[in-house]
Amino acid sequence: MIQKSKRTLWWILSAVLLLSLIPVAANAQGSDPTDDEVNAVAKQLYCPVCENIPLDACGTAACEQWRGIIRDKLAEGWTEEEIKIYFVNQYGDRVLAEPPRRGFNWIVYIVPVVIFVGGGYLFYRGFEQWRSPEPDSNVRKKEKTTPKPVTLSEDDISRVEEELRKRSQR
Repeated sequence: MIQKSKRTLWWILSAVLLLSLIPVAANAQGSDPTDDEVNAVAKQLYCPVCENIPLDACGTAACEQWRGIIRDKLAEGWTEEEIKIYFVNQYGDRVLAEPPRRGFNWIVYIVPVVIFVGGGYLFYRGFEQWRSPEPDSNVRKKEKTTPKPVTLSEDDISRVEEELRKRSQR
């Protein structure tokens, strides 16, 4: 009986601990969001007017207004995803810092992986060739070009001896 109550108490304490670790979503309604919260959303969006400038770093008046819109939406209780969807509906996918994973946009995610794997394979192959000793090509040439012994007839030998006698007399 005592052991069963200890086990029950242990399970209750474990459950309370686990529940305390789960982040509780605070209702942002009625409170002003901080600049960090606004910039966390703005960092995920690009300025629709300027080229390749994140909304949190852009200093134009339009970007100031859009950050104000983000602040208002957060104060109303909108989530980051809802705000991003709002801007996508207004200006299109080009405002997203990370392209949506659909259609042709998959190439942005696939090409770097293919290049990385291909480069790793080429590096491995090159390293293996560098490490493996190649047979000496001169040894192969010598083996192939070594003449075979030639047998001479008696007439050939007598002609060579006669030529040598003539040259030695000069």
